[in-house]
Order: sequence, then C-alpha cells, then structure tokens
Amino acid sequence: MLGIAARWGRFCTLGAIEDLVLGNNADRLRMWALAIGIAALASFALDATGTVSVSGSFYLAAPATVLSTFVGAILFGLGMAFVGTCGFGMLARIGGGDLKSIVSFLVMGISAYAAVAGATAYLRVTLFPMPDAPSSPAGFGHAIANATGLPLLAIAGIVFLIAAGWALSSPSLRTSFRRLASAIGVGLAIAWGWYVTGYLAQSDFEAERLVSYTFTVPLGETLVYFMTMTGASLNFGIGAVAGVVLGAFLTAIRRNEFRWEACDDAIELRRQMIGGFLMGTGGVLAQGCTVGQGLSAAALLAWSAPVALAGIFIGAWLGLQYLVTGNILDALRALAPNWLKQGETG
Repeated sequence: MLGIAARWGRFCTLGAIEDLVLGNNADRLRMWALAIGIAALASFALDATGTVSVSGSFYLAAPATVLSTFVGAILFGLGMAFVGTCGFGMLARIGGGDLKSIVSFLVMGISAYAAVAGATAYLRVTLFPMPDAPSSPAGFGHAIANATGLPLLAIAGIVFLIAAGWALSSPSLRTSFRRLASAIGVGLAIAWGWYVTGYLAQSDFEAERLVSYTFTVPLGETLVYFMTMTGASLNFGIGAVAGVVLGAFLTAIRRNEFRWEACDDAIELRRQMIGGFLMGTGGVLAQGCTVGQGLSAAALLAWSAPVALAGIFIGAWLGLQYLVTGNILDALRALAPNWLKQGETG
C-alpha cells in the first residue's frame, strides 16, 4: 500500500515541502496530515480495545533527547534534499527503475547500521548520551489524558478531526480521489503495522518487537539479510522494505512508468551519496525518518514526532535553498527572518 501510494498518489515528504516552499501549494502536506489523523485514530482504537498496547512502542517507551532528535532530523532533511526524496521515496523510485536510488539505498543502509553499532556509533554515543528511560509513556497524548482525564481514543479523535478538517478544506484535494485514497491507505497501513507487530509480540516463540513502518535501520537490516540469508531471520522492517519496492514496481508497470534511470554526471552521484549518508546517520540520531517519526510516532502522539518533523522541515528547506543558490551562506540567509534581513540591509 505504501509503495502504491508513493507512485500512484505521489505521497512524498520532500515533494510536500517543495510544493509548499517553492510552489505555495499545501495539498501534499494536507495529505500527510490526513494520513497522521487516520493512523492516530486507528492506532488508539486498537489500544482502546486491548488489541495492542501502544505504550510499549519504541517511540513512547525508549529514552530520547530533544537535541539528538532535532539535530538528527536536520541532517536527515538535508540529505533528503540532496537525494531528492527520503528513504521511503527512495524505495518507491527503485521500484520504478531508478538506479541512482540503489546507490543512495546502499549508502543510507550502511550508514544507518554504522550509526547503530559501527564506526559512527562511537561519535553518536559520545555526543548524544542516552538518558534514562521515561517513567511514563513519552507522548503528548498521554500527557493530555493524564491532565484532563480524557480517554486516549477521544484525544486521537480530536487530532483526526483537526487533521481531516484542514486537509479537506482544500477543494483541489477534496475532489482528488487518487490523493485522498493514497492518504487514507497510508494512514491505515501505519495502524496495520502496529496491529501486526502487536499480534506477533504476543508470540511465545519468535516474538516481534512492537513497531510500525520506518525506513532507516531496516535498510541496513535488509542488506545484512540479503548477504547472510541462510544464517539470519526476517523481521517486519525487512518485509516493509520489500513491500514498498514491490508495490511501487507493480504500480509503475501498471501505469507504464517503469524507466531505467541513472545519474547524469559525477556531481549528481556525489550528491546522492552524501545525501544517503546524511539520511542514514541523521535518521538514527532522530530515531526515525519521515515515515518513522513523521507517521508511526506521530500516530502515537509521541513527543519526538513534532520535534523530528520540525527538524526535517528545516533541514530540507535549507538543502533546497542550497541547491537553488549554490552557496551555504545564501541558503542560511534565505532562512533568516525578514526583520533580520532588513537590519542587514540597513
């Protein structure tokens, strides 16, 4: 479903940011908001019925720091601008025949694995030591519930109404079946991830960790599995990677969009490799990518989600400005507030 949404509905984070900052069109950002609202409502409905306990998820139970999440998200956003998409979009491009995305995939997967337990892990642990685990679920949904006494499902319902209201206030989005169906499908897919792994987490044999979709560390896990298949086991993340590529491939074939593509020159190849490294390393620091933090964590109303989304937006904006101006100082000036620019002019 995610692969289909990316190819058919053009569901893409960087595309949404580009449309907003360069084209003044927020429709794809509204699609993202609608997907979050649907995923939140469906996920907390699973929690309310006792099907899945969302408080056991990584985003609510694992220790995290605002600084690490924010810095990592900025790096991820920069890399996303250089590559032209995020890890999720990269997989969708591979399904459409994009060979340069395979290079970015390899670099991102290796970089993410290295940041978890390899060469760059030493630097990560030194600069961003892990704090103690939170004593209660680290989510603003749980905080609001504790403060007001409202059920978590009711809070998720309010989030859904706000997100759906904003998304459907756009006539062009409201009348686009393709985009609405893609956003709804993505939201349900995120909740499906919590349901499936929540069910598998109860297994007495090969219990699966409670996770949903994210495309940072699973890229590295997929590479390792591909190389050591006879001595390794599948997990949800590896299946997710394969599923997105397959969904995108089938959609590209059905729409006659499958094309072999490669880098135009060495400069573009270098940008793809640098972007892949920044996304792999930054995604581990941020403990998730545009899908991991921007959808899966956001669906659980985790504190880390808005911090990560803000950092990704800033990083992507900075990267896009750099690609337009060709100068990092000009890119930084483009991000400066208007009053500061006026002061410099004066």
